[in-house]
Amino acid sequence: MSRIKINALLFCALLLCCNCQKEEVTPPDLVEPESGLPTIIPTGEERYLNEKSSYIFNQDVLHTFELQIPEEDLAKINADPAAEEYVEGMLIFEGDTISPVGVRYKGSIGGFVDCVSGSDWSNPSGHKTCTKLSMKVKINWEGREEKFFKLKKLQFHSQNLDPSQMHDRLGYWLFRQMGVPAPRSTHAKLLINGNYSGLYALVEQIDGRFVQHNFDDDDGNLYKEVWPLSMKGAPHSEQHYLNALKTNEDENPSVALIRDFGQRIADASDADVPRIIQEMMDIDEIISLAVVDRTIRNDDGAFHWYCNGGTCTNHNYYWYEEPNEKELHLIPWDLDNAFDNIIFPFNPITPIADEWGETSNNCEIFSHGIWGIPQWSASCDKLTGGWTTFEEEFEAKKQEFINGPFAAAQVDELLNTWSNQIRAATIEASKAHADAISEAEWDAALEKLKRQVDYARNR
Repeated sequence: MSRIKINALLFCALLLCCNCQKEEVTPPDLVEPESGLPTIIPTGEERYLNEKSSYIFNQDVLHTFELQIPEEDLAKINADPAAEEYVEGMLIFEGDTISPVGVRYKGSIGGFVDCVSGSDWSNPSGHKTCTKLSMKVKINWEGREEKFFKLKKLQFHSQNLDPSQMHDRLGYWLFRQMGVPAPRSTHAKLLINGNYSGLYALVEQIDGRFVQHNFDDDDGNLYKEVWPLSMKGAPHSEQHYLNALKTNEDENPSVALIRDFGQRIADASDADVPRIIQEMMDIDEIISLAVVDRTIRNDDGAFHWYCNGGTCTNHNYYWYEEPNEKELHLIPWDLDNAFDNIIFPFNPITPIADEWGETSNNCEIFSHGIWGIPQWSASCDKLTGGWTTFEEEFEAKKQEFINGPFAAAQVDELLNTWSNQIRAATIEASKAHADAISEAEWDAALEKLKRQVDYARNR
């Protein structure tokens, strides 16, 4: 459908809606541009402007979202999803239309595996071949100041690598129950141009909105995937930290806090590292993160150091630094591969060789797993090694986790409740798309997840 037709249909629909409204309600203004999608100016009374984000992440509701994208723009992003290029669209939610918004596909390498036409899975390219791909919707598009339930962005994760459709939701819930700042997550149905695309994991964007929701001291820096120390044990350059900065609108932002933390760790003796960690981190919080991460085998996160060309780095995490408290917080991210390596068969790419606190090959790079992928022991990192010295705290938090949020009755009840909530949507997707998971396949994956959780709890 052309942009002109979309605009005309939208305009007519708005006119009909306005004619049906009570007289005291003022309809939103619609500004018709010469080309492209209309700009809808809200009245200020819309629900999405006045309620909090807890409405979107309500665990008891399966929300439905609809995107309208001009066909030529949809074809453009379908031709090269890995480019992650934004196009304009409209977001429709419970009777309200937000237009325009930015829409793009998103994902790291794993997000495009077997879903684009290119032959090299490690370098995604080519056109879209799967019905579902993870998507990001940018509400603050082209300077829009209005938020959507206090949010600037929405993230719909395809769950293509997670047949249980539960890794994100369960993993983040477990982190949060243990006091770790982590995204909220639930499920959502997504329609694109009137067609049901499928069931997605709706995962909270880690940005300034996330910071405000989780920290009272919310004017600090948020960084994505930059570690305080390099593999060689030295802090990075100032520019390296600035390149990873995701918040802070100051003209000349300072990265002194995280860089000084790295420098202090680098300069300290091994015996002094725990003291510095205690000064600049919440020990309960970071040990809780380690307990959950290692128990659910989040082997594609901050404790997996992948190596290439003699250099090793980790990924799938954020850092937030509280400027007044001068405290740093590690935030987990991207859990679609969590739980995979608890029982055989293991994910061939992600398994970590070492248990918590162990090291391999005298802290030199080594190959591991059936594919022989090079990695480096996380505990060889001076900061991570410092965390592993809090052995009593780790054992205490592990028991708290196993007897609390990770207890059998608790997890079983959650999985049963959530699976009942999304069953109809899963079946609907399987009937609509040949590449959607069938109900039988999904049930089998759920049973496997339950076995994985039981094994992890009792090992």
